[in-house]
Amino acid sequence: MSMQGIILGYRRGRHTQNVNQMLVELENVNSKEKAKEFLGKKLIWESPGGKQIKGEIIALHGNKGVVRAKFEKNLPGQAITTKVQLI
Repeated sequence: MSMQGIILGYRRGRHTQNVNQMLVELENVNSKEKAKEFLGKKLIWESPGGKQIKGEIIALHGNKGVVRAKFEKNLPGQAITTKVQLI
């Protein structure tokens, strides 16, 4: 069984939204130290139509184990709250 994560949303600030980066919460990861192990790992998001978009974990985000991921193609808004697979 492969590991999963949930897409929380786009990386954003008070006035801006970076649509080329997504925040991902990985299952059973709740600290910065655990999240560091996943830097550079590949992800796959599958659309409702069956299309797959690949991405990579590029950085940590905060202290609770959330990571930033960059995908080949920017993910649509419908991807928020859906699952991604680590490969």
